[in-house]
Amino acid sequence: MVIKQQSVNSKFKLNLILKITQAINENLSIDELLQQYKHILFNDLKIGKIAVYKFSSRWEKLLVSGISKECIDKIKIGKHLSSISEITYVSRDLPEVFWSFDFIIPVIHKNSVLAYILIGDIDEEMEGMSPAIRHLSFIQTISNIIIVAMENKRLYKQLLIQEAFKKEMELASKIQNLLIPNQSSLPQNQYISTCGYYQPHFEIGGDYYDFINFNDQELGFCIGDVSGKGIPAALIMSNFQATLRALFRPETPLDELMVQLNQKVCDNSSSEKFLTFFIGIYNYTTRKLKYVNASHHPPLLYNFVNGETTLLKKGCIGLGMLNEIPAISIGEITINEHSKLLCYTDGLIELERDDQMEVGVQFLTKTFATQKNISDTFTDLIHHIDIGKKNKTVIDDISLFGIEFKTTQM
Repeated sequence: MVIKQQSVNSKFKLNLILKITQAINENLSIDELLQQYKHILFNDLKIGKIAVYKFSSRWEKLLVSGISKECIDKIKIGKHLSSISEITYVSRDLPEVFWSFDFIIPVIHKNSVLAYILIGDIDEEMEGMSPAIRHLSFIQTISNIIIVAMENKRLYKQLLIQEAFKKEMELASKIQNLLIPNQSSLPQNQYISTCGYYQPHFEIGGDYYDFINFNDQELGFCIGDVSGKGIPAALIMSNFQATLRALFRPETPLDELMVQLNQKVCDNSSSEKFLTFFIGIYNYTTRKLKYVNASHHPPLLYNFVNGETTLLKKGCIGLGMLNEIPAISIGEITINEHSKLLCYTDGLIELERDDQMEVGVQFLTKTFATQKNISDTFTDLIHHIDIGKKNKTVIDDISLFGIEFKTTQM
């Protein structure tokens, strides 16, 4: 008789497992799986009280029945049950909020607790062995099957979201790269040679540089860096690029342009976001360079003839720092001799070298201030400073461009 009863129980449990696996294979939703789970516990196994808590990024209630809300609200899973890793009888050693239950059943997945099942019986005077005791191991088994299935569904959904986000970021990166001049589109003529480099810390970033050929005689150029990085910085910079392209004209005085740009930045970004920015206009005929430096790292101007390096500092505060710029100084310099200019963002000098020291302005100046042309100089910079995606010391967006101002005799 006992053997027959055991056979009946085994068949009963196998049928329930089959029912659960069929539900999972039918790709039922998490809510539908929970309803199946609840039905098995209450109707098939006759469990009276139950509370199910699952961990994803934090502990959350999945299922509660037969227990007062006042009791449930007092339960703090992470605080009370973190040390429980096996089926545990609820003794008086546990906090009083658990005394309404009989057993705590952990669900273990990949060597960590994924969920806790708290169970008890409504009718404590019932005859025979309590269902909570009789089916402990089986409850743990079916709980593991269902909750792991829910976790897999959650992870799969998360993976789909991540894949979609990754594709959107890749598209955003391609679009942003279209805003940054590539080497083939950089100005190259009898007056100047140019090189550029752009590397966002993430897929997209808040650095930006640009060249604008106004006419046969005048070239506009700029470099900027939004505070922060990632998507917020990239959105601000993309908006700024469109604004700059619309407003930057050789006939517009640079101080007036800076006032207009500052207003746009203040209108289109939050108060904690600002830009450091350098902008210049170079006239091929007069060889005059006019510029404004808005709190950006001063570009380096190296003279091939006398070996001197000049920092282009004149300007104003960063764009968006204040609603109104207190004062703007326009720098002006005549480049009569063979020279080269390096503009860069702070991600470059914050890189660590082999000796674990930051690149810094001094090392950058030493590497730049040589008799090599701008192309070879950039090759040295990228090699010596080890710029690249595989460099683990890259902590910010990196942008730089160089201009070599040729002499008429060259």
